[in-house]
Amino acid sequence: MVKKKAIYFFNEEVTYVLRNKRNIRKWIISALSSEKYVPENINFIFCSDQYLLTTNVTYLKHDSFTDIITFDTSEKENEISGDIFISIDRVKDNARIFTVPFEMELKRVMIHGILHLMGYKDKTKKEKELMRAKEDYYLSLLPEFIQ
Repeated sequence: MVKKKAIYFFNEEVTYVLRNKRNIRKWIISALSSEKYVPENINFIFCSDQYLLTTNVTYLKHDSFTDIITFDTSEKENEISGDIFISIDRVKDNARIFTVPFEMELKRVMIHGILHLMGYKDKTKKEKELMRAKEDYYLSLLPEFIQ
């Protein structure tokens, strides 16, 4: 059984307000369900570049900016738990670089984190191709949830 609010949204060092939270939750739950997962406790933490850089250095020993860091805390098979840190600054920059709307780039990064929690990797060329295909597929379903 899916908890009503197993997906939460927080801010650290930014004032970003995610719109359509209820429908975004439904979209994410649908993506998880289609891959035979249920959300146990998923936290999206929208933050600044500096906050994510500090997290990256502290926990992963990487001294570089990134748009997302995902920490998997799942304990049961097919139940997803984790923290997904997303730099709003980096997403804005990437949206500008790739000439896509900020909201679409943000959704891509969000589903990217969810895919990581489901076990998808993106280290090799083949893994990256599969990850991108999955991102594109789930993004194509977004209009069903957000009008």
